[in-house]
Amino acid sequence: MSSDISNVRPETDQVITDIVDYVLNYQITGDEAFRTAHYCLLDTLGCGFEALTYPACTKMLGPIVSGTVVPHGAKVPGTAYQLDPIQAAFNIGAMIRWLDFNDTWLAAEWGHPSDNLGGILAVADWLSRTAVANGQQPLIMKDVLDAMIRAHEIQGVMALENSFNKVGLDHVLLVKLASTATVGKLIGLTREELINAVSHAFVDGHALRTYRHAPNTGSRKSWAAGDATSRAVRLALIAKTGEMGYPSVLTANTWGFYDVLFKGHPFRFQREYGSYVMENVLFKISFPAEFHAQTAVEAAMILHGKLTDLGRTAADIQHIRIRTHEAAIRIIDKKGPLYNPADRDHCLQYMVAVPLLYGRLTASDYEDSIAVDSRIDSLREKMEAEEDKQFTQDYHDPEKRSIANALTVTLNDGTVLAEEIVEYPIGHKRRRTEGIPLLIGKYKTNLARIFPTKRQQQILAASLNLETLSRMPVNAFVDLMVIP
Repeated sequence: MSSDISNVRPETDQVITDIVDYVLNYQITGDEAFRTAHYCLLDTLGCGFEALTYPACTKMLGPIVSGTVVPHGAKVPGTAYQLDPIQAAFNIGAMIRWLDFNDTWLAAEWGHPSDNLGGILAVADWLSRTAVANGQQPLIMKDVLDAMIRAHEIQGVMALENSFNKVGLDHVLLVKLASTATVGKLIGLTREELINAVSHAFVDGHALRTYRHAPNTGSRKSWAAGDATSRAVRLALIAKTGEMGYPSVLTANTWGFYDVLFKGHPFRFQREYGSYVMENVLFKISFPAEFHAQTAVEAAMILHGKLTDLGRTAADIQHIRIRTHEAAIRIIDKKGPLYNPADRDHCLQYMVAVPLLYGRLTASDYEDSIAVDSRIDSLREKMEAEEDKQFTQDYHDPEKRSIANALTVTLNDGTVLAEEIVEYPIGHKRRRTEGIPLLIGKYKTNLARIFPTKRQQQILAASLNLETLSRMPVNAFVDLMVIP
């Protein structure tokens, strides 16, 4: 019996070579990209510092084996840990993502491109400390910003037309991909080695979305990105040993990614790689909430104020109509009991109910101490969410990329309050002027959670000015943010 399968080694899949050539050869020159990356760095680190106030996060951190210290290893901001770059990437990545408060990218796939900072900062710090120990020059923070722009671009451009969630795969697959490519560049992989590393990122096992959806929503979603970016560091280091890659990992018949995991469909692309994603990324500034609910929360906050002005409270509400977009219906439209904070911060109705009741939505509002308030579930039962086709269309429109929600409240006496519609969240590019001062305020608040006043001042002096920060050695910058 003969076989028709050829064993001739194929050319490398074009998707892989496009990523590698972008990472190695594309010159990022736009001021807007670096300026936005600067804000992104500050906000992302701040999100990690706030997470350090939650024991559920800190119990995940530290070395794999207690007491391990790695000479010239990467330091974990906000802690005293100095770890190998793989475990440091996990630590930083888990901190960043824990409270669902870092940046977001929404398209056919969604995700949080700043998750990649876990691997980028850990590797850049480790390389810098090793270089200094050997009498060589460390990397500077502009190298970190450059890598962030590239990681954002890879993850975001891949997400524009390719929905991994529709085949049950979690978006952290794209974190692993983008981190592998950018970390590989940082550690000095050749083109062939980087191609091999990226192929491993695709052939690797991929996380299911199980932990993001009812009835299994759980806290793994808070450390999944840390796991992905740390895995990327591991794969890049494996490639550096000269380990072979798999050139047709995507396109191979039967056994390739497309046939096994993507229903036989090839990836589609809307644009070439550049700096578009960083320039247009969405910041979570006001609310630690799943991004498809950000505008709904803002509308609920406005309605809370109107109720107060009328001398009414949430107890006077009979019905709440939520007009939203398809992605919100698919991900966060949730009925029934909510079992943990991870369940609650992915429930549209919960995220609307809390601000209607309290006039706020903070990370602590997802904890059991608040969730026991029976009025929250009572309000949830009064809500009706429905898709607005125009909202969905505008969500996918590359010129708009809105994330619209509209709330209409009907009171017990039949009074219908004017619908509150918010199309663009405060972290959207269209609201940058309004949002950046608040983002800086969020960063300062988060520094104050961890560091004494003098250290806060030192960090701010080093980090608020882009030119000053860009020239700073990575290890010197990280040293400002560690706990003795």
